[in-house]
Amino acid sequence: GAKIVHMFYHFARYVVIENMKKLSVGTGIPFAEAVMWRPRDMYMAKARHRVAYNKLLQILQREDFVFQEYRGKAQ
Repeated sequence: GAKIVHMFYHFARYVVIENMKKLSVGTGIPFAEAVMWRPRDMYMAKARHRVAYNKLLQILQREDFVFQEYRGKAQ
């Protein structure tokens, strides 16, 4: 349900941030620090979060639909 999607979203975000931290060490590229900054306009940040969250939810729902279709055709 929604809690699982929320957990996956936060886990994926954590993994991406940690990967960026690892890859940006010694390159002079402050990607990881920029990701952790608090935005000035929290309304826009929340709006972007909702858009990304909804897009992830749509992708997962579409994937589940395709899996159900394949299972139905396989039987």
